[in-house]
Amino acid sequence: MAIYRLPEEPVFPPPDEAEEDGLLAVGGDLTPERLLLAYSQGIFPWPHQGWPMLWFSPDPRMVLLPHEIKLQRSLRQTIKKQRFEIRLDTAFARVMEGCKGTRRPGQKGTWITKGIIKAYVALHELGFAHSAEAWLEDELVGGLYGISLGRAFFGESMYATVDDASKVAFAALVAQLARWKFDFIDAQVHTPHLERFGAKLIPRAEYLQRLEATLKQPALRGPWKLDAPLCQPGEAHP
Repeated sequence: MAIYRLPEEPVFPPPDEAEEDGLLAVGGDLTPERLLLAYSQGIFPWPHQGWPMLWFSPDPRMVLLPHEIKLQRSLRQTIKKQRFEIRLDTAFARVMEGCKGTRRPGQKGTWITKGIIKAYVALHELGFAHSAEAWLEDELVGGLYGISLGRAFFGESMYATVDDASKVAFAALVAQLARWKFDFIDAQVHTPHLERFGAKLIPRAEYLQRLEATLKQPALRGPWKLDAPLCQPGEAHP
C-alpha cells in the first residue's frame, strides 16, 4: 500500500489503508485540530528522528476495559500502604518531561520531542489531554499522560523515579475512568507491561467500531479530579 503525504489541511486517509506495521501517513503538523481529528479516527503521531511526522494506525490494537484491570498482589499491597498521593492534571508538562527523560530498553533517544510536548500541552490547556501523577512527600515521582475523547482514554506514555509510582497512578486513573463509565483505554501497541494489567489485542476493525460508538458521547474535558473516595492512595484501585 502507498504511504500518504498529508496536505496542509487536517485530513487523513482511511486507517485500514495503513501498512502492515501500522504506518499510514507522513507529514502534517501537530495543531490541536489535526491531533483531535487523528485520535477520533484511530490514528496517532509517532515521531522518528530524521523523518517527517509519521502517523500510525496499527492492527491489531491494544485496549484495556476499565472494569477488567488486573492488579498483581504486590501492587495491591503497595496501594494498601498508601505511600503515594495521586493527583490528576496538576503537573501535566512535568509528567511529559519525565516521560521524555526515561530511557527504555532497546530504544534510542525518545519520540517525545519538544514539538510533541508543545502540542500536547496545548491540548491539555483545551481540556483534552490529562495526566495522572504520583507524589511522594510533595515530590512528583511518576505518572502518565494521554488524550480523552468521548468516553475513551488514549494512553501515551508513563514513567517513574520511584518503584511502582506510575503503576499506582495508572490504577487510580483506571478506577476513576470506570466510575465515569469510560468504555476503554487505548494502549495502542502491545507491551508485556500493559498485558499484565489486563490489556488485550483486538482487530483494528473492532477497535474502530468501539471508537465510533464512544465518540457519540461528549468529551469529559479537564481539568480532571479524582472523586473524593479515591483521593486516598490506599483506595485508588477498583
